[in-house]
Amino acid sequence: MMPVALEQQVPAFTAQATSGLEVSLDALRGKQVVLYFYPKDNTPGCTTEGQDFRDLHPQFLACDTLVFGVSRDSLRTHENFRAKQGFPFELISDKDEQLCQLFDVIKLKKLYGKEYLGVDRSTFLIDRNGTLRQAWRSVKVPGHAQAVLDAACALSQA
Repeated sequence: MMPVALEQQVPAFTAQATSGLEVSLDALRGKQVVLYFYPKDNTPGCTTEGQDFRDLHPQFLACDTLVFGVSRDSLRTHENFRAKQGFPFELISDKDEQLCQLFDVIKLKKLYGKEYLGVDRSTFLIDRNGTLRQAWRSVKVPGHAQAVLDAACALSQA
């Protein structure tokens, strides 16, 4: 499957999420969707990013936008992370990397001189009709959630 590109329809997908939910892009039509991909639950950068989306969640809802965090962690780990941080949005478990591949977020990374394949922190804004409208790649956490909110609100008023 080819990765989705800007201004293209996002192929239909279904994924398992916290709260026993099955998230289907088709079922979300009519709402804007933010998918933010992050490397790992309970790590400093990922926790801060999630907290930023949590703190802005009421404004995302006011702009008719649903937020989902996505990582390769298990649903059990996600449930604990979500409860501990009080996230009002669901976390999607992408253990088979279906969404990671669709959005092309698996990249070669280096840590302490060792190379490995990991999730490149990235966020995607999908419009009400399922078209990818904006992509942020290799995200730096400070100010990112606010930038995504600004784009989502601008799109909802367009």
